[in-house]
Amino acid sequence: MSTEAYHPGLEGVIAGETAISSITGGLSYRGYSITDLAVQSTFPEVAYLLLHGELPNEEELADFKTILDESATIDPSIIQFLGQIPLHVSSMDALRTGVSAVAHFDPQLDDDRPAAKIAQATRLLGQIPILIAARHRLRRGLPLIPHDPELSFAGSLLRLITGETPSPLAEKAFDVSLILYAEHEFNASTFTARVITSTQSDLYSSIVGAIGALKGALHGGANERVLEVLQEVDDPSRADDWVREALSKKRRIMGFGHRVYKDGDPRATILRNYCQMLAAEREDNRLERIADTIESFVKSEKGLPPNLDWPSARLYHYLDLEVDLFTPLFVASRVAGWAAHVIEQGANNRLIRPRSRYIGPPSRPYLRLDERSN
Repeated sequence: MSTEAYHPGLEGVIAGETAISSITGGLSYRGYSITDLAVQSTFPEVAYLLLHGELPNEEELADFKTILDESATIDPSIIQFLGQIPLHVSSMDALRTGVSAVAHFDPQLDDDRPAAKIAQATRLLGQIPILIAARHRLRRGLPLIPHDPELSFAGSLLRLITGETPSPLAEKAFDVSLILYAEHEFNASTFTARVITSTQSDLYSSIVGAIGALKGALHGGANERVLEVLQEVDDPSRADDWVREALSKKRRIMGFGHRVYKDGDPRATILRNYCQMLAAEREDNRLERIADTIESFVKSEKGLPPNLDWPSARLYHYLDLEVDLFTPLFVASRVAGWAAHVIEQGANNRLIRPRSRYIGPPSRPYLRLDERSN
């Protein structure tokens, strides 16, 4: 039997080095605490930090925002194509196709210099909100909303989708969610992007692959399952009985536990506060009461604290965003982190090619067709 070490799911394996983020002692981006960034920064500042390595000064941030605004234009043929995709196709699948399509219109597609990749990523940051909103509104027969450069990145994205300018609290809460989702070390989708990049493929191919990985229910799609749970419970008075029955039947409740955060996801704590404020603004704390009951029970009985997906599902619901949009909006944020990893992998590249442990039949002789029994 082989004595080589085997780690299912690569759990605990150090697969590379990065200067982009760390989960040691709490999540940080480029050395900055996620708590400080969530409280004091904005998503464009954080995206700039991830891509360039440092926080921008006023001039750099203004230039960055200008590029984002200028990039908020998609070739009409792509918009038309998004409207022709069958209605049953999810927004996540349509976004994956849309990102692949915009690559064909990038003048620097085959330029693999770090500066060119930063430029590609910045343009993509500006284009993804348009792709998400266009597909959403075309699918429902609604007119498209033009990008408003006077609004923040978060405010404009919400308006592109809903057609309404968000309240200051809603705008801030959504901006914080984008900051919290922007980067998270070697998660499944980021690792996918780095594997593709290690073959010397282009940035867009890496991002499309990452989107495919994020779609999975055990990764980005988990927040969609969370809202289904809350809506299934429906009444705060039923929450205690519901969670007891669910756990007795060994039903997995999405939104709890994390592969790397054993003592709790710091991002969940930050976003929980905004959920409470938004619920108060809407004068409806029903979901908060349900969530609190389930959260307390799961934590006390199973020792599983909530992860980011648990509050983010409620927060996006309070922002009047449909469940089908939850994971695409994750993409709108995480593309900054993915691109940073693509650039970092390319700068000091080594093809990522792990080994496998063979568990099939032992060596055996080949039998001609007429020698094989029927």
